[in-house]
Amino acid sequence: MNRVSSIAAATRSRLVTVRSNAPLREAAQLLSSTQISLLVVCDPDGTMIGVITKSDIVMQIGLCPGITCTNTVDSVMRRDVIACRSSDPLSDVSSMMQARGLVHVPVIDAEGKPSGVVNARDALRELMLEGQYE
Repeated sequence: MNRVSSIAAATRSRLVTVRSNAPLREAAQLLSSTQISLLVVCDPDGTMIGVITKSDIVMQIGLCPGITCTNTVDSVMRRDVIACRSSDPLSDVSSMMQARGLVHVPVIDAEGKPSGVVNARDALRELMLEGQYE
């Protein structure tokens, strides 16, 4: 049975973090310079406390008055986050992502520190290689 750890290289490559007190503009710049559409928001200790997506930023900037937005990441981020562990069965994570309509799920360790981000396409590709997905 494949575990999330079987796609660790892919999950690590998709991990981009941002501080919770960072300006929204910084998060937007991070997202615009990558093909990643989700940032993992961390506290000063590096523990995941939320996520923010391109859609979250676009929606918030659309609500900002005038031409500048002075909001910080923590005012926009989603705090109720579904996460997984590297030891979780990949098929379970993939099924949960499909059921909830998620494209990305952060991977965290026992202390809540992020180690990667599972992308649905990467998970599906690995499961198909192993013949575990129908």
